[in-house]
Amino acid sequence: MGTAGARPLNVLIAGGGVAALEAALALRDLAGDRVAVTLLAPGQEFVYRPLKVREPFAGPKTTSYPLRQIAQDIGVRLRSDALKWLDPEARVVHTEGGDELSYDALLLALGARVRPRYRHALTIDDRVLDEQLHGLVQDIEAGYVHKLAFVSPRPMPWPLPLYELALLTARRAYEMNERVSITIVTPEDAPLAVFGEAASRAVSATLEQAGILVLTSTHVEVPAAGEVALYPGGHSLSVDRVIALPELFGPSTPGVPKCDGHGFISIDAECRVHDLPGVFAAGDATDYELKHGSIAAHQADLAAVGIARMAGVAVPQVKFDPELHAILLGGPEPLHLSAHATGEHGSASTASEEPDWSPGAKIAARHLTPYLEAYDARVSGATT
Repeated sequence: MGTAGARPLNVLIAGGGVAALEAALALRDLAGDRVAVTLLAPGQEFVYRPLKVREPFAGPKTTSYPLRQIAQDIGVRLRSDALKWLDPEARVVHTEGGDELSYDALLLALGARVRPRYRHALTIDDRVLDEQLHGLVQDIEAGYVHKLAFVSPRPMPWPLPLYELALLTARRAYEMNERVSITIVTPEDAPLAVFGEAASRAVSATLEQAGILVLTSTHVEVPAAGEVALYPGGHSLSVDRVIALPELFGPSTPGVPKCDGHGFISIDAECRVHDLPGVFAAGDATDYELKHGSIAAHQADLAAVGIARMAGVAVPQVKFDPELHAILLGGPEPLHLSAHATGEHGSASTASEEPDWSPGAKIAARHLTPYLEAYDARVSGATT
């Protein structure tokens, strides 16, 4: 495979999110017609999920992009179905719809599964966030809710939405001239510590300005409605509502090795799935501890390089060296945060009102971000 006159490498990408689309775009640029790519996606649209936090607060509706048009633009085949189980020996994916799809190279970009951790809390799910928080926002505006706690389980998923929702809630209460006490309880030792010291200080200042109290290095239980038990210490908070981040679990796909009881896919530094030749994984489904769009995109780029090399393309292997780029919404101005991902505390930490990455979008992806910007410009031009 990969030599002159040989058939293209048969590449199957399972998923329809950031990692899947970034990999498809990267493969187009790296390998061209040396690969024949099929995108196996369970939905019909790619939703720009990081902006969903604005919707409950009368923000604009989050943009969705039709996967069929994206597939047509980048020259990949789209199959609207989902992976059910994998037969790695035969190199065949079995779908929920009953089809069997063969592959030479497979990228698993399946995302994570969301589950509530606390029975007596409202667990956010960005797929239905507007519906979830609509009643809460109305109760705040009507003066029925005065104390809120925003909490996270441990190990925590991506923490940014918790801070954005707290800030946006505080802003809405202020606009409605309603007094609301808001507390964030987090296992982190500083607000958004994953972005490092400089960014965490800037976030802390933004939260203080909004009148939001943050309890760090604290684990919680929610034993009853409106009760938040704090550990260590044994103290508790009494509030009107508790809003929680979910627990995340991997896809637990039959035929794919799992690294632990949470079902995440174990990968090496080149995003190859352990013990499965020709199979790669990227994004929230993997066992890398940070779950974020910029991490998913970086992993997808690494996987694309590995797949391109399988197709005979002379491209050097990229080192796993992820950078975090995010925009914190809800303060007086959007706060742009950057760091090198080094575990619970990022290095090379920065925070400013202007991005230090390009393009300065919520999702920082080498190929996907410029594609989406060009797509938006094309649609905007067609409607003006």
